[in-house]
Amino acid sequence: MIESNYYAQKLNSQKLFQVYETKIPRVQQYLDSEISFVREHLTGNERVLELGAGYGRIVKELSGNCKSIVGIDISDESVSLGKEYLKDSPNAEIMTMDAHNLTFQEKFDVILCLQNGLSSMKVTSSDVIEKILGMVVSGGKVYFSTYSEKFWAYRLMWFKEQAQKGLLGEIDLDKTKDGVIICKDGFKAITHTVKDLEMIGCLSGHDYQIQETDESSVFLIIHKK
Repeated sequence: MIESNYYAQKLNSQKLFQVYETKIPRVQQYLDSEISFVREHLTGNERVLELGAGYGRIVKELSGNCKSIVGIDISDESVSLGKEYLKDSPNAEIMTMDAHNLTFQEKFDVILCLQNGLSSMKVTSSDVIEKILGMVVSGGKVYFSTYSEKFWAYRLMWFKEQAQKGLLGEIDLDKTKDGVIICKDGFKAITHTVKDLEMIGCLSGHDYQIQETDESSVFLIIHKK
């Protein structure tokens, strides 16, 4: 799991913070749009869990739109930064935990796996999806998001910006194509197609929908029966 280890060991804490300090307006629009999409579907009464929360960027943004929100991340350093970042959000919490080994006793109304988390956390297998759905109450929802094909040029521009900052290795332009970004230091990020999302939704055994927003994000929303 190179990419998961990459986030835990290299792209964490302050480096991860710098990823989102982008100077590309279209990328910032994408980041805001993804959060807005989820916010519009919250009533304010939900208990929310975010998988792969990093330092809590999305957790903080959504804390005012739900009853409570917990973020988990595999990196101790990112979580340490997150505790400081979220100190003024009383209903928000962040902790170190692996999305493949969720140990919560309570269940959540909404679970989020955003920002192409399907790729970075390798959560596409049916058994992992089943475990995640097991943490959702009946009638609850799980949101997965990936990149729209229409956003490819801007996504590549964003990764090049990260490489220039020294946050990632140099982009291997010969191998980077068709929604897959590969860096010369071993980092690899893929994109799940609408067909991939449909397969995940179908295998879940629950009702689901797929929706694109802002021509940048594609969401798979699974409704637990």
